[in-house]
Amino acid sequence: MLNKLSNLFKSGKPSAEQQYMQQHQIQFDSQQGYIVDGIVMNDLSERLEYFSNRKLSSFNDLEQLYLRSMLINEKIDLEIATGRYVARLGNKQENLEQFKGLIEKLNQYYRTFKRDQ
Repeated sequence: MLNKLSNLFKSGKPSAEQQYMQQHQIQFDSQQGYIVDGIVMNDLSERLEYFSNRKLSSFNDLEQLYLRSMLINEKIDLEIATGRYVARLGNKQENLEQFKGLIEKLNQYYRTFKRDQ
C-alpha cells in the first residue's frame, strides 16, 4: 500500500484505476463510502439490504456485493416484471434500473481492479 502511494506521488500521471474511476464517476470517501454518479451508495443501503435478503447492509464490501449481485439482479428484475414495487423503499422501474446500473458499475470496478489483489 505504501509503495502504491509513493508511486502515485512520484508520477504525476494517474493510474489506470484512477482513470477508470474518473471515467465512470466512481469515488470513495472514507466516511460516506462509494459515490457513483454523484449518488452516495450507502444512502441506498436499505434497498440493498432488501434485495440481498438481508445479507448486505452497505456497499463498502465490494467482494460481497459482487458475489451477491446475481441474486440482487434477479430480485430487481422480478419486481420490475411483476410491477409490484415496495412502496416503503420508494421503488419504481426507473430507480430500480438506475440502482441496477450503479451496482454494475461497482462490480465492473471490483472485477477489473480489486478482485485479483
